[in-house]
Amino acid sequence: MNAKLEPRPGLNSIAATPQTPPHPGMVWIPGGTFQMGSDKFYPEEQPVHKVTVDGFWIDQYTVTNEEFHRFVEQTRYATFAERPPKAEDYPGAKPELLVPASVVFRMPKRRVDLTNCFNWWTYIPGADWRHPDGPESSLKDRAKHPVVHVAWEDAEAYARWIGKELPTEAEWEFAARGGIDGADFVWGNDFTPRGTHMANTWQGEFPWQNLKTDGFDGTAPVGSFPANGYGLYDMAGNVWEWTTDWFQENHQIERACCGSLNPRGGESETSYDPRQPNIRIPRKVMKGGSYLCAPNYCRRYRPAARMPQPIDTSTCHLGFRCIVRPKGAATEL
Repeated sequence: MNAKLEPRPGLNSIAATPQTPPHPGMVWIPGGTFQMGSDKFYPEEQPVHKVTVDGFWIDQYTVTNEEFHRFVEQTRYATFAERPPKAEDYPGAKPELLVPASVVFRMPKRRVDLTNCFNWWTYIPGADWRHPDGPESSLKDRAKHPVVHVAWEDAEAYARWIGKELPTEAEWEFAARGGIDGADFVWGNDFTPRGTHMANTWQGEFPWQNLKTDGFDGTAPVGSFPANGYGLYDMAGNVWEWTTDWFQENHQIERACCGSLNPRGGESETSYDPRQPNIRIPRKVMKGGSYLCAPNYCRRYRPAARMPQPIDTSTCHLGFRCIVRPKGAATEL
C-alpha cells in the first residue's frame, strides 16, 4: 500500500512559493522537517533521523548533454575525464593509465562474481561526457539525456557558471521524497504500482541479463518517467546525482576543519575509503540510484539510498542537478 501524499508546509520564513523561479525549469521546494534515511535496506542509510531544511529551488530535471554543451562552448571548460591525471597524484600508477579516461559499464556474457565490480566496470581511455560509451561513441540522439562522466569538480564548475549550487544530501533527499515522508520509493511503497515502471532501473539479473522491460537500455531522456509529488523527474534511477556532503558512515556528522559542523566544509577523515588506506581520495555522497540498479544488486533506486563516490571519479551512470537557496537558508542536522 502506497504512503499517503501530504502537503509539506515550509518551516522557514519563506513559507509561500516565490512567484518567479531564479532560472527556467526550477521547482520551489517549501522546506520542512522529515525522517532522513532508512532502517530497512543498507547499513549506510541508518539510522533514521530527523532533519529540517529551509525552502530552495531545484532543477526539475538533471542537467542534460545539451545544457552542459552550452557551458563548455562558452567557457572552453575541459572535464576531469578529458585531462590526463597528474602522476604525482597517483604514485605507483602505470603510465598507460595516466591518460584521459573514464569508467564505463560493460555487460558480461554470463553470471559473474557480484563481489568484484571489475567484472563489469572498465576504465576506458577516451571515454568522457562527449563519448559516453567510449571513444567511438557520440552524443547523437542524446541531447536530452543526462550528462554523465562528470567528476564532482565538473558539476561544481557548471553550477558556479550558471549561478546555482549543488544540493546537500539532506536537501536532495527531502526533494526526492516529494512530500511523502518515510516511503521506500519517491512515489510510495510499491515499486511498480499497477505494473507501471516508475523509474529507469535494471530489469533482469544484473549484470549479464538486461530485459529492458522499462523500454530503455542505458540512460533515458530526462522526464521519461512520472514526476514525484513536487514535480521533479528522475529522482530515482537513470543516473546517480552528486551532492556536496562528504561521505560519512551512518550519517555521522563529524567536526571538520575550524570546528565547523557544516557538511559543505572540509572533508572528514571518514570520507576516505578505509579499504584503500594508501589512496587518499575523499568521497562525496551520491544519491538516487541509476539504470544499473537491480533487485538482485544495488537496490538503491530510493530516496534514502546513498553511496560514496571519490571526487576524482567519473562514470557512465553519474550526473547531477542544481539548486538555488534563498539568502540565509540553511540545513539543520
